[in-house]
Amino acid sequence: MVRQLALDVGKRCPGQPAVPTGCRGPRRVCRPLAPLHANAPAVAEKRTEPLLKEELVNYLKSGCRPKSAWRIGTEHEKLGFNLTDNSRMSYDQIATLLRKLESRFGWVPILEEGRIIGVQQDGQSVTLEPGGQFELSGAPVDTIHKTCAEVNSHLYQVKAICEEMGCGFLGVGFDPKWTIPEIPVMPKGRYSLMKAYMPTVGSMGLDMMFRTCTVQVNLDFESEADMVDKFRIGLALQPIANALFANSPFKEGKPTGLVSMRGHVWTDVDNSRTGGLPFVFEPGMNFEKYVDYAMTVPMYFVYRNGKYVNALGQSWKDFMAGKLPALPGEYPSIADWANHLTTIFPEVRLKKFLEMRGADGGPWRMLCALPALWVGLIYDDEAQRQALALIQDWTPAEREYLRVEVPRGGLRTPFRGGTVQDVAKQVVSIARGGLERRGLDEAHFLKRLEVIVDTGLTQADHLLELYETKWKRSVDPLYKEFMY
Repeated sequence: MVRQLALDVGKRCPGQPAVPTGCRGPRRVCRPLAPLHANAPAVAEKRTEPLLKEELVNYLKSGCRPKSAWRIGTEHEKLGFNLTDNSRMSYDQIATLLRKLESRFGWVPILEEGRIIGVQQDGQSVTLEPGGQFELSGAPVDTIHKTCAEVNSHLYQVKAICEEMGCGFLGVGFDPKWTIPEIPVMPKGRYSLMKAYMPTVGSMGLDMMFRTCTVQVNLDFESEADMVDKFRIGLALQPIANALFANSPFKEGKPTGLVSMRGHVWTDVDNSRTGGLPFVFEPGMNFEKYVDYAMTVPMYFVYRNGKYVNALGQSWKDFMAGKLPALPGEYPSIADWANHLTTIFPEVRLKKFLEMRGADGGPWRMLCALPALWVGLIYDDEAQRQALALIQDWTPAEREYLRVEVPRGGLRTPFRGGTVQDVAKQVVSIARGGLERRGLDEAHFLKRLEVIVDTGLTQADHLLELYETKWKRSVDPLYKEFMY
């Protein structure tokens, strides 16, 4: 979900909330900044006076919105490949594709150091992940029909261009064929820093960067208490979403023994900034507790004058005290805080909204099913109550067990005398009830998930069967048969 941030110190910008009490620092004029998705940093100006913790908390609190203003923002990533040999698209090819989106369909380019790294239009953006995974970050819309139509329009545009360029896009959760050295690296400053840092903090950080694709939905909350309830539901049920959307059983041309290689990768990327966040389930959870957590997460960078300043492993708390080694004597701004929040990767991420991050990328219908699942669960009061009741007595050990084991066993993972499939049936049923009570004719987007929970067969299961039979133990046919 792409939202705009206006730096608002000393004067209120039109349509923006008043400055929280205690804001200090040089007066700045109001202006729109880059969209706050993971690939477009907020632009910060040098600040020479301290930023208060209260301001960090108020930044998150400002996301509270009345139900009438709740929106749905869907993001999905996909792999671009060449039709001749299934190799991943190079940056030059992707840049050509982006320029054609600009010239033919009116998208506005996003540049970094003179290079095109994305395009944006009407609240949407198309950006690049480290290995050239092509991501659509959708505009905040009020129905699943609209977010699905947005996805459909985007796929039409890129497919029309790709037919001329001899390329295609594949919706899977993990690159089925290529090794990390065989994947092009996108020319973005943030990613060069991450590439050097990731192997020092986990065994699969580079896999995450270059070989994974996800679909996620970003959703609103009404109050602090509502945020906490939604956060807990999201964290507890993220493994259930991983099981339902499992679509990455291959690595380097062979089955891995997993149904979600993408889900497995996230179990060892960087434990300081990933995982199931047990503190969210503790009494007294609130915005401040998340701020306390985020302030302990080591930094990646500070964005200044169009460049990424290397702050790898440095302390946000030191930055707050004006003691950051990368920028001694300088204090962070709210834009720096917004950027820091994008470098945290738990199963559910809190910004001014909640990001549900646990599903593999997949075919078009599954891209629409993901927002349907979560909207059904937490945008209806009764469904939210039922979902809370379902997970109420799950222990921290059980939640962690599901996070670690579901990528291997999927719906067949044993749980509480049954299987994850049993839980998934309840979850999808609750979501259907929530969508039906919304009264917007959205429940049909769950049909594919209902087939999956009834049969116990996910997209990964279908791919594995094809691999062993029709495809004669080769992943190459996957590109042709399952490209968008």
